[in-house]
Amino acid sequence: MGKSEIICLIPVFNDWDSLIILLSDIEKQAKEHNEFHFQAVVINDGSSEAFDEQYEDKLKNSSIRVTQVDIELNVGHQRAIAIGLQYISNEIVSRKLKEGATGHVVVLDGDGEDKPSDIVPMVKKADGILVFAKRMKRSEGIGFRMGYLAYKSLFKILTGKSIDYGNFSAIPYSLMGKVVVLPNLWNHYASSITESRIKFTSYPTERGTRYAGKSKMNTMNLVIHGFSAISVYFDKLCFRVLKFSFLSVLVCACLILFVLYKKIFTDQAIPGWASNLILIALSIVVQLFAVTFIILLFQLSTRKIINPPNKELYLDFISKENHVQ
Repeated sequence: MGKSEIICLIPVFNDWDSLIILLSDIEKQAKEHNEFHFQAVVINDGSSEAFDEQYEDKLKNSSIRVTQVDIELNVGHQRAIAIGLQYISNEIVSRKLKEGATGHVVVLDGDGEDKPSDIVPMVKKADGILVFAKRMKRSEGIGFRMGYLAYKSLFKILTGKSIDYGNFSAIPYSLMGKVVVLPNLWNHYASSITESRIKFTSYPTERGTRYAGKSKMNTMNLVIHGFSAISVYFDKLCFRVLKFSFLSVLVCACLILFVLYKKIFTDQAIPGWASNLILIALSIVVQLFAVTFIILLFQLSTRKIINPPNKELYLDFISKENHVQ
């Protein structure tokens, strides 16, 4: 039997300088761990900046196979990953499985913050199970860390789940068929895995240092990315909203009954604002009931829409002309 394979999936948007360094570091890992056969699939997410001759030279002279897949337009980081996973599953892994090959697909960013030195340890742990890198130490500033803590807390409150993972992960070939048909894969990769019944675990890592340039992720994109992760758990979110609404209605009803009891069945003086309090409580009950009813109807209506799994959706996005070494 041949070497176990590692396919590095790297989404890129205009970050060619970092990608050149990343490919060099992956080449180093390939030389250090010759028990694995490395290759890279670069997903060009509709980059507006053309790559230079230095990158072309890297493609031609790389010691590992590098395939560049061009997306016709910029679709965003998460959808670029989804397209890359479907491309690799259909164009590479399906054929490799028929040949009896074993291997893993490793999803990592192209800027160096996902360290190539963690690839092999993660792959070795991903024995029939998907492995996410879990950040044990972060290198960002205090502002980002406070925002990330707030996001994790909000995620826990709204979904009842914890999320400590990003995109950096290792997927065994045997699980690729299940991953690429997940309906929420196109919205948020990590959440689609954690929300599904696919088994996964984590591997402790430290965040690496960006190779070159500045991150393309701004505050608005971070917020959208966070709410995209939450939206994957829409069913659980609806249930928690319904639960909160019913509890609030119950509290308001008890408050109204208490005031009425005091007013009708006792001689105790009732403040003049008691009537206003009852009206306020009644209005809250009506609004909460309306919100709960609308959410329930909306959620039930979405269940009428049946979208069959489509593992070849990537074909609608990619260019027919790809750069392959």
